[in-house]
Amino acid sequence: MYIDLLVLIILLIVVVMFFKRFSSFVFFVAIVDIFLRILTFIKNNIGLDDVAHVIGKYLPENIFEIINKYTGNIPLLNSILKWCFVGIMSIFLSYIIKIFWHKKKI
Repeated sequence: MYIDLLVLIILLIVVVMFFKRFSSFVFFVAIVDIFLRILTFIKNNIGLDDVAHVIGKYLPENIFEIINKYTGNIPLLNSILKWCFVGIMSIFLSYIIKIFWHKKKI
């Protein structure tokens, strides 16, 4: 099913429509990826098989998995989307470093 891709695209459109800043888009993508990775960690390390099965069945492990799932048959598009994602995460890292650097108090 295309539910995970559809939900991700709808959420991206909502973020772009309401916040209208590229930094909001970058933060949203990073938040979704980190959230999916945390859920994958929980799935792999929780002792409850039912919860792990539900997480594994309905949620992808990360955004790379979504890219692979829907563009695995088209290698060029797959590579381009993966590099775009790496670029977005690099921009996210630069935003975080800038925020950390300009912060006077911790």
